[in-house]
Amino acid sequence: MRNTFSLNQNWKFSIQDKPAITVDVPHTWNAIDGQDGGNDYYRGVGIYEKIFQKPTFDEKTQDVYLEFCGVNATATVTLGGQQVAYHDGGYSTFRVKVTPYLQDENMLQVAVDNTVNTRVYPQKADFTFYGGIYRDVNLLVVSKNHFELDYYGMPGMQITPSVAEDTADVKMEGYVYLDAEADAAAYTVMFSICDDLGNVILEETTALTDFTFDQERFGAIISADSLRGKGRDAALVADVTPDFAPTAKHAAAHTFHMDAPHLWNGVRDPYLYTAKATLLCQGVTVDEITQRFGVRSFAVYPDKGFYLNGKPYPLHGVSRHQDFKGIGNAIPKEQHKKDMELIKEIGANTIRLAHYQHDQYFYDLCDEEGMIVWAEIPYISEHIPSARANTITQMRELILQNYNHASIVTWGLSNEITISTHNKKDMLDNHHVLNDLCHNMDAHRVTSLACYAMCNPFGKVVHISDIVSYNLYLGWYVPGLFLNDIFFALFHLRYPKRSLGYSEYGAEGMPNLHSEHPHRGDHTEEYQAKYHEYMVRCFARFPWIWATHVWNMFDFAADARDQGGEPGMNHKGLVTFDRQTKKDSFYLYKSYWNAEPMVHICSKRFVERKKKTIMVKVYSNQPSVSFYCNDKLIATKEADHVFKCKVTLADGENHIRVVAGDFEDTATFVRTDAPANYKLSKKRSKSANWV
Repeated sequence: MRNTFSLNQNWKFSIQDKPAITVDVPHTWNAIDGQDGGNDYYRGVGIYEKIFQKPTFDEKTQDVYLEFCGVNATATVTLGGQQVAYHDGGYSTFRVKVTPYLQDENMLQVAVDNTVNTRVYPQKADFTFYGGIYRDVNLLVVSKNHFELDYYGMPGMQITPSVAEDTADVKMEGYVYLDAEADAAAYTVMFSICDDLGNVILEETTALTDFTFDQERFGAIISADSLRGKGRDAALVADVTPDFAPTAKHAAAHTFHMDAPHLWNGVRDPYLYTAKATLLCQGVTVDEITQRFGVRSFAVYPDKGFYLNGKPYPLHGVSRHQDFKGIGNAIPKEQHKKDMELIKEIGANTIRLAHYQHDQYFYDLCDEEGMIVWAEIPYISEHIPSARANTITQMRELILQNYNHASIVTWGLSNEITISTHNKKDMLDNHHVLNDLCHNMDAHRVTSLACYAMCNPFGKVVHISDIVSYNLYLGWYVPGLFLNDIFFALFHLRYPKRSLGYSEYGAEGMPNLHSEHPHRGDHTEEYQAKYHEYMVRCFARFPWIWATHVWNMFDFAADARDQGGEPGMNHKGLVTFDRQTKKDSFYLYKSYWNAEPMVHICSKRFVERKKKTIMVKVYSNQPSVSFYCNDKLIATKEADHVFKCKVTLADGENHIRVVAGDFEDTATFVRTDAPANYKLSKKRSKSANWV
C-alpha cells in the first residue's frame, strides 16, 4: 500500500549572493518584488536544499518516488549529488523514482529557474511569473508493482462516464507497472464504485492485458504521422516525447453499467462517486488508488448555449488567477477555499482557470461545488516557435492529470496568442497540433480558444477550436459600451454555427477612487460598476452565448503595470487582492446570479460629498427597495436589480438605510464644502501592461 510523507518543512533557500534562509514550501521568492510594480522582479535561479532521512520501506518489494506538485518554471532535481529529474513547465505535477539514489541521510537540491527564455511558456503576459517551489513536495512509498506514476504525472487511472437517457456507462482504466520479476498472470485489478457515503455499489475484477502507451490512445499523439504539420522533422518529433517516460506495460479496463445514476448537476447538485482501483497479486492487495468522479453529459449549441445533462444551463462566471497579497502564488488550501466561497457567494456557476494549470485542490473544490471549468495551458500572448514542444508537454500534463474531474468541460488551447505573432504559419500549425492532441487524448470534451480583442473574426486561428471566446474590453480600453452588442450580433450573423463566448471583459476599479460622474479610464469604483451593469444586461440580449467569464474575480499581481495609483497590480477584480474588500461590482453580480435575498448600497466608500443632492444607487434581487435618510422615508422604488433614488443631504453626517423585504443595508455620507480627494492624481501611465 502507498504511504505519503510531506517534505514541505525546513528547506534552506538561497538566491543570488544573499545569505541562505530557512523556508517552508509552498514558497516563492517573488512574493513582494513581483507585486510592487516596475517590472523588475527577480527572474533567475533560486536554490532549495533539504536533508531528509531515508523512509522506512521494504527495498525488496517497494519503491520511493519524489513528487513535486508545482515548481515554476524549470526544476533541476539533484539527490546526493546526482541529477535525478529535470522539468520544464511551472504549473503541473511531476514525479521521479529515487529508490536507487537513497542513502540513510539524503541531500535533496532543487535548482529553480524562472529566467526569461525561449523554451518554456509563459514568457509574455499580464501577470507575474513567480519563481519557486510553490506547491507541495511529497515522498511516496509504493509497491514495486504499482499503478502508473511516471507518465506526465497522471494518477494511474482514467474514468470515462457516458450518459444515455436514464442510464450511464462508466469505463474505468488502470495502467500498471510490473517489474521484470513479476508474473503478470498472477495480477488482477479490482475496480469498484462507491456512492457518496462510501458504500460499494459496483465491483468487478479484471485480468491484466499488455499495454504500451505508444500503441494506444496516448501514443497516437506522439507519432510523426499524427502531427498535423507537414514536413515536420524527426528532431521535433523527438522533442515531444515524454520527459518522464511511461513505465506501465500492462492495463486493465472495465465498463460498469448504471441504471438511473445520480448525475453531477452543476451547482444544483454536484454529486460525486468514488472510483477505486486495487492491484491484486493472487488476491493480496499491493497497490490502490482512488479518484472521485461525476456522471454527467454536456453539449454546446451555437444557437442555444450550454446544456448540462440535456437541459439548458446558462454559464455565467469569473476568471481566476491563483495568487494573493504578500504570499504570491504559494497560497495554502485555506486561501483556495476562501476564494471558492467568494465565487459561490456571487452565484457564479463557471470558472475559467487562467492562464495555466491550477492546484489540484482547487479542481477538487470545483468538482465538489459544481463549477463548470475551463482549463488551459499558459500558451499566451506570443507564439515562440522554439517552445512548441513545451506547449505539447504542458497540454499532455493538463489533460492526463485532470482527466477525471467532472467540473472540466473544455481544454483551452491558447490565450490572446495573436498579440505578438511573427510566424503566423507556425502558430496556426501548432494550434492544429494541440487541437488534435486534445481530441486524441479526450474524445469527450471540447477545445476552446480565447481570442485577443483585435483578433480578426475572419482569421483562421479563430476557427480551429471546437468553440471560441473573445477577450473584449469594449467600453474600457476602447470607447463605446454599445460596441459589445454590435460585436455579438455581427459575429453570430456571419458565423451562426459557431459557438461564441466572452472569456474576458472588465474594467479597473479602485475602492479608494470615486466620482459622481464616472467615465472610462478614471479607475473609479463607480465606473467599474457602470461598465458591468451594461455588460450583464448585454449578455441577456444574447442568450445563445456559451459562457461569460468576468475578468477577474480578484485583483492580481502584474508587476509591469503602473495604473490606478497602485503599481504592480491589475485592478479589474470584483474583490481586492487581499480578499478584504468586495467592490460594488461584486454585489451587482450577486444580485443577478445569487437567488439568496440581498440588498447593497453602492459607493459606500465615497463618503464625503460636496453636492447637496446625490443619487443613491442600490443593488438588490428583490422587487422593491425603500430608501431612508436620517430615519425619514424618502421613496420606495421598483426596478430590475439596479435601484436609484435622489437624496438631499443635510450638512454633516447623513445616515442612509435601505430596506428590501426582510433585508437592509446602511451607509453614511457626509455633506461638506471641502470633501476628500477621491480622484486619481497620478497622470496616466505609459508603462506596458505585459511582462
